[in-house]
Amino acid sequence: MGLSARVAPFLPQLRRFSRALTGSQQSGDAYVAAVLEAVVEEPSSLEIHPETRIALYRLFCRWWESIAINLKSPPPSGDPAWIAMAQKRLASLPPLAREAMLLRTVEGFTPEEVSVILDRDLDEVKMLIEEAADAITEQMATNVMIIEDEPVIALDLREIVESLGHTVTGVARTHRQAVDLVKQKKPGLVLADIQLADGSSGIDAVNQILSTFEVPVIFITAFPERLLTGERPEPAFLITKPFSPEMVKAVISQALFFDTKARAAA
Repeated sequence: MGLSARVAPFLPQLRRFSRALTGSQQSGDAYVAAVLEAVVEEPSSLEIHPETRIALYRLFCRWWESIAINLKSPPPSGDPAWIAMAQKRLASLPPLAREAMLLRTVEGFTPEEVSVILDRDLDEVKMLIEEAADAITEQMATNVMIIEDEPVIALDLREIVESLGHTVTGVARTHRQAVDLVKQKKPGLVLADIQLADGSSGIDAVNQILSTFEVPVIFITAFPERLLTGERPEPAFLITKPFSPEMVKAVISQALFFDTKARAAA
């Protein structure tokens, strides 16, 4: 199997992971591009593990360990100004704990696989995941609007959001309902499904909302590969269906961490 065929199936997932770590599409995709360049230059680097996905994430995390150096640089010119603040916050948080949390809860690796990816022993990895979980509970509460047409999924999301100490302002099933709900009370975070009940687009609803004020958005979709191509403006935060409560909690934590207005809204 050629190098491209081996790596390509895992790129959407790697972009999702990278964007969650950096808080932006531009910064996250830049890391992925750097890793791919390294793999092309030295294909044997993928042989560090027999499973390509694990090998790819392990290479990525080696690059990510240089974040302390990158944090000293100004944010990329194309990124929003709030990334500068997020980068300062990164320096005060344990990066390994955040990596371990995302690898486990968002990317679905087992603790044993996370141990291999981060090159840390299993006990340390478990401790890092617990440390990250404690940090999640310390997140400042905010108002959350849910855009979701499936009642059962909407209920699950509401329960997860409220278990974190946030307040749900309401659930919208269509584009129009979402826009109307925002007029009643501006949220500090939006969870939005891509396809809505009346055939309308959650993306269109979010774009209209963002034209009036800034708010962090987490998109929910069963087809992440359609949104994570790296070819156009795409979401930094993404939840894949079917999701686990741990995944939703982790991504909400990341989204609020990277957005100053979400914290202020609390």
